Formats: sequence, C-alpha cells, structure tokens
Amino acid sequence: MSAGGALDLLLVAVVVVPALVGAALALVGTTADRVAVPVVLGTAAVVAAASVAAVVGAAEVATGFVAGADLGLDTAGPAAVMTPVVTVVALLVLVAASTSAETATARFSGLMLLFVAAALVTVLATSLPTLLLGWEVMGATSYALIGLRWREDSHVGSGLTAFLTTRTADLGLYVAAGAALAGGSGLDLATLAETSPGWRHVVAAGVLVAALGKAAQLPFSFWLSRAMDGPSPVSALLHSAAMVALGGYLLLRLAPLLAATGWADDAAAWAGAATAVVLGAVAVAQRDLKQLLAASTAAQLGFVVLAAGVGATAGGAAHLVAHASVKAILFLVAGAWLEAVGSKRLASLGGAARRWPVVGACAAAGLLSLAGIPPLALWVSKDAVLAVALEHSPALYAVALLAAGLSAAYAGRALVIVLGSPHEGADAATVVGPEDGAEEGAVGGTGRVPGLLPVALLPLAAGAVGLGVLGLPSVLSRLPGGAEAPAPTSAEIVVSGLLATAVLTGVLVLSRRARGAARPWPSAGAGAGAGAGAGALLGWLHVEAAVHRLLVRPTLRLADRLARVDDDLLDGAVTWVADASLRLADRSARADVTVVDGAVRASVAGIRRLGQWARLPQTGQLHQYYLQAVAVLAAALVVLVIVR
Repeated sequence: MSAGGALDLLLVAVVVVPALVGAALALVGTTADRVAVPVVLGTAAVVAAASVAAVVGAAEVATGFVAGADLGLDTAGPAAVMTPVVTVVALLVLVAASTSAETATARFSGLMLLFVAAALVTVLATSLPTLLLGWEVMGATSYALIGLRWREDSHVGSGLTAFLTTRTADLGLYVAAGAALAGGSGLDLATLAETSPGWRHVVAAGVLVAALGKAAQLPFSFWLSRAMDGPSPVSALLHSAAMVALGGYLLLRLAPLLAATGWADDAAAWAGAATAVVLGAVAVAQRDLKQLLAASTAAQLGFVVLAAGVGATAGGAAHLVAHASVKAILFLVAGAWLEAVGSKRLASLGGAARRWPVVGACAAAGLLSLAGIPPLALWVSKDAVLAVALEHSPALYAVALLAAGLSAAYAGRALVIVLGSPHEGADAATVVGPEDGAEEGAVGGTGRVPGLLPVALLPLAAGAVGLGVLGLPSVLSRLPGGAEAPAPTSAEIVVSGLLATAVLTGVLVLSRRARGAARPWPSAGAGAGAGAGAGALLGWLHVEAAVHRLLVRPTLRLADRLARVDDDLLDGAVTWVADASLRLADRSARADVTVVDGAVRASVAGIRRLGQWARLPQTGQLHQYYLQAVAVLAAALVVLVIVR
C-alpha cells in the first residue's frame, strides 16, 4: 500500500475508531464500567496521535454519495489547525473525567467518544452531507451528555432545551443544501460560493443561522446556560473544542461564501460583535462560576464569528485554538472546585486557588489569558481579529474593543474571588443553598480535588500561556488565510494589553474597597434592591422566557387548536362516515332478512306445498293409478280435439 493510501486509511480511522468504540461502550453499559477508563483513554490517545499524523501527511479521502457531492474528509485549510485541537483537548478532558466516579463509566465514556467522532467529522467534512452527518450526531450526543443524570427531570429538560434550540437553527443547513442544489453549485463546501446569485443568498442565510445557533450567538445564547446542568467534563469539551466552538469554525470555513453575498459577512461580523458585548455583560453579572464561564464562551466565540465576517480566517482560527485551551482548563477546574466545595456560587469559592495551589495556578493562568493580559494566548489572538476589524470598520473595532474590556472584567471578577479569601461566615457549610444543587454528584462538598487532575490541567495551562504565538505575524501568516490578512500593529497590541490590565486593576481596586466596607463583592444582581438591568443580565436577558412566551407557547396553543380541529372535524368526519356506514349496513341487513331471506323462505314454502300436492295422488292403490291414467288420457284427448 502506498504512503498516500495508508494516510487515507489513517484519516478514516480517526473518525471511525472513536465512533465504534464509543457506540460499543454506550450500548454495553454498566457491565463495562471496570474497563471503561483504560479503553477510552487508550482510544483517545491513539486517535490524537493518528490525527496529528494525518494532518502532517495532508490526508484526504472521499467516496461517492450523490451527484455533485461526495462523502469526504480533508485535513486542508482550517481543519489542519482544528483537528489536533479536538483530539488533544478531548484526551485531556477524558483524563480529568476519569477522576470522578460519575464520569468514569462506560456510558459516559462511550457518549464522549461518539461526541468526539462527530466533532471530527464536522471539522474534516468537505461537503454538506458529510457535515450534516457529524453535525446531527454531535447534537444528539450533546443532548444525552447534558442530560446524563436522566433521573433528574431538570437535567433532562436542560438537555432538551439545548437540543431543540440548536435543532431549530440546524434547519438552516437543510435549507442551504436545497438552495445549493437548486442554484447548481452542488453540495461541496468549496463550491457553495459559486451558487447562482439568487440562491447564494439563501445558502448563506441558512449556514449563518445554523452556525449562530451552534455557537450560542444571539439570539440563541440562552441554551448554553441550560447546558451547564451537564457534568463539567462535558462543558469543558462542548465549549472548547466541540459543538459550540465548531459553530464559529463553520463560519471560518465558509467565509468566502459570506463575502460573496455582500451582506452575510457584515451580518456575521455584527452578530459576533454584539454577542461579545452583550454576553460579556451577562458574564460580569453571574454569581455562578459555570454560568459565568458559559456566558464568556458565547462572548469569546463572538470574536470568532466576527473574524469570519471580516475575513480574518487565520486570526479566528488562532483565537479558537487559544480559547480551547483556556476554556477546557476553566471548566475542569470549576468542576473540581464545585465538587470539593459543594456549591455553585462564586461566593463559596473564595480562596479556592490558595487552598489547592496547583489547580489554582492553572486556573489563574486560564483566567488571566481570558482577560487578555499580556503576553498570554488570548491577548495576541484577539488582536489578530481586531486588526482586521479595524480595517473593515472603525465602529466594529470599537465595539470589539469594548467586548475585550468586558473580557477582562468578568475574568478578573472570578480571579479576585478564587485568589482572595473566604468572606466572613461564607464557608462551604453555610453558603450552600437550595439553588446550589449537587454539583458533580457532591452533597456538601468532598473537601478535596482529584490528585490526577493536574495531569490534564498542566498541558492546557501551557497552551493558555503559549498559544498566543499563533497570533504573531510571522506565525499568523502561515495559517490558512493568514497571508492576506493585515497583522496587528504594535500600537494596537499595546492598546489592547493596557485596556485589559487597566480593567483588571480596576476590578481589584473595587474588590478591596468592597472588602474594606465589610460587604461581599462582587454582588451583581444580588439582593432585593438590584436594578432591573442587573437582574436581566443575571437571567441571561430572560431570552428563554421570551422564547417560551413568543414562540413556544403560541406554537403549543396552535398545536392544541389544530389537534381539536383534527378531533372535531377530521376525526368527526371519519366517525360520521363510520356511523353512516353502520346504519346503512344495518338497513341492508334488515332488507336482506325481510326481502331476500323472505323470498327464499317463500320459495321454499311453495316448493314444499307443491311437493305435498304431488304426494296426494301417490296412494299406493293400483285401481286408483288406472283411474288417474284414464283421466289423464281423457284430458289429453280433449286438448287434442280443441287444438285441432
């Protein structure tokens, strides 16, 4: 076999092996719990190594499917950057998941491997059919993972909310596929921009809606809040290198399509910028660490969507990679701390970084990078996007810069708490309230973090610190689409770094003043006197409630009325026809009894009488038979005479 053929098989194995192993583990269930951890970690390690080899060898493979589109996988373009990120982050997340009894099971491990396989298909897809295959399986497995604690109705409901919201947006991909076929471009992703002008707008609109839904951009962001009911390893992978991140990745892949329409690129850019600002403000207001991180994911992916809109493909890819390391760290640390402390509230995590210093150092690296502090990863990668935004539109740049400042605010808010000291009387035993629940299966807190956790965190922390090199001009130019994009100037980088540092310093000063005034800080949205604005931010702008009020309830009412119409009109018509048929059948039965059966009975009676009459001459007396013969002959003679 040639080297190229071996690489093609290796690329197929990258997606098929985790899918098969994952399906087997998920189906076998608890009987495989003892071997689940070594099997899943071994599989993830092999897949990670194979993915790197496939990318280095520029592997690609395709097979016929329908006219105009193959089922294909290709490591070219942004996939060369994102494929190793998915597999390596997944491996580290699974290492962390193996430290918890709840997530060290065959069912969880199998679902995670299926999730990874679907994410890889999404990243490597060369056509809409291939993309939809990965896209749909990814959504279905996310529903199962978010609702992993299926005995709790609220968790199942959260999974359903996430699934239905993203599925509604996913319809855009089917519309895009139909429009692409109608427009004559075929279903290959590389040719979508060549769709005939009228249909091209429909294709771009469908792709944009689907990607915004998966990336939790406005107005779809609320599902990400509900997804926090899932285990923290699920959140770590979901936000960093899988479903949510891949919504932004899809737009980077299809940036030429957006640009070809003349409007979709601007729509994407402003949607991303608006989400980065609005969800940044939402993150600042949160009192729950996982909710803060969830809002920050939508905000940070807003920069990626912005990058796709302004054509900063390389900068968006760099930001996506750096964000993957940062967000994987923070969710894994959040899960460990919440299990140790037993509370979701930020107030109960005071001093957590000091109490567990190795984990705390990794969390600090992630939060400082999230804040955009120089020289960490998200500082440089964000500026690679802002530089192109400035060239595209100064107004867009200003909005994005505001979003960058908010990044420093919400990251600084969490950092101040976990590096500080517990508030007066706010220890783990007293802060746990009804809203805290039992995070990661902990009730009251275990008081410890897993000793194996740093094995997963330290490589991710190194990425949070060092992956900023991807945003440096010399490296950025080598990334797909980087040669044409303008690099950030020294002034822009300095302004961004100073802004983040200033905001973080301001957060620190405010926290000290609040501490000096003997009141907990920060308390955005806390207390009865909180303003409506703070309450709205704390509740994620109440978008979910608005969706229920404006969309879900009217839809259910319409469905109820249509059901009544079906019952009263359609079912009523069927019932009337059935009743009429029964009445007609009854009358027909009566007619059969009275007429047909009566005629038969009358015939039988007549024949019986004739038989009785015919028996009368049969007396058995010979002289009577002679007499009857004479009578018959006489009658015959009479007839003969008359006739003649």
